[in-house]
Amino acid sequence: MPDLGKYAFTVLSAYGATLLLLGGLVLVTWVRARSVRQRLAEAERRREAGNG
Repeated sequence: MPDLGKYAFTVLSAYGATLLLLGGLVLVTWVRARSVRQRLAEAERRREAGNG
Protein backbone atom coordinates (compact mmCIF):
# COMPACT_ATOMS: atom_id res chain seq x y z
CA MET A 1 0.00 0.00 0.00
CA PRO A 2 1.42 3.38 -0.91
CA ASP A 3 2.21 5.88 1.80
CA LEU A 4 -0.60 8.42 1.68
CA GLY A 5 0.78 10.66 4.40
CA LYS A 6 -1.59 13.19 5.86
CA TYR A 7 -4.23 12.39 3.22
CA ALA A 8 -4.59 8.73 4.21
CA PHE A 9 -7.86 9.21 6.09
CA THR A 10 -9.42 11.28 3.29
CA VAL A 11 -8.39 8.90 0.52
CA LEU A 12 -9.38 5.75 2.40
CA SER A 13 -12.70 7.35 3.40
CA ALA A 14 -13.39 8.16 -0.24
CA TYR A 15 -12.65 4.56 -1.22
CA GLY A 16 -14.88 3.29 1.58
CA ALA A 17 -17.76 5.59 0.63
CA THR A 18 -17.44 4.55 -3.00
CA LEU A 19 -17.56 0.86 -2.12
CA LEU A 20 -20.61 1.42 0.10
CA LEU A 21 -22.42 3.35 -2.64
CA LEU A 22 -21.61 0.75 -5.28
CA GLY A 23 -22.76 -2.03 -2.97
CA GLY A 24 -25.99 -0.15 -2.31
CA LEU A 25 -26.63 0.33 -6.01
CA VAL A 26 -26.07 -3.37 -6.66
CA LEU A 27 -28.45 -4.28 -3.84
CA VAL A 28 -31.18 -1.87 -5.00
CA THR A 29 -30.84 -3.09 -8.58
CA TRP A 30 -31.05 -6.74 -7.50
CA VAL A 31 -34.14 -6.15 -5.33
CA ARG A 32 -35.87 -4.16 -8.07
CA ALA A 33 -35.09 -6.81 -10.68
CA ARG A 34 -36.68 -9.47 -8.48
CA SER A 35 -39.78 -7.33 -8.07
CA VAL A 36 -40.09 -6.63 -11.79
CA ARG A 37 -39.56 -10.31 -12.61
CA GLN A 38 -42.36 -11.29 -10.21
CA ARG A 39 -44.75 -8.69 -11.62
CA LEU A 40 -43.98 -9.82 -15.16
CA ALA A 41 -44.65 -13.45 -14.27
CA GLU A 42 -47.95 -12.45 -12.65
CA ALA A 43 -48.99 -10.43 -15.71
CA GLU A 44 -48.15 -13.35 -17.99
CA ARG A 45 -50.21 -15.72 -15.81
CA ARG A 46 -53.19 -13.35 -15.94
CA ARG A 47 -52.82 -13.01 -19.71
CA GLU A 48 -52.70 -16.79 -20.20
CA ALA A 49 -55.69 -17.27 -17.88
CA GLY A 50 -57.69 -14.75 -19.90
CA ASN A 51 -56.89 -16.49 -23.21
CA GLY A 52 -57.55 -19.99 -21.88
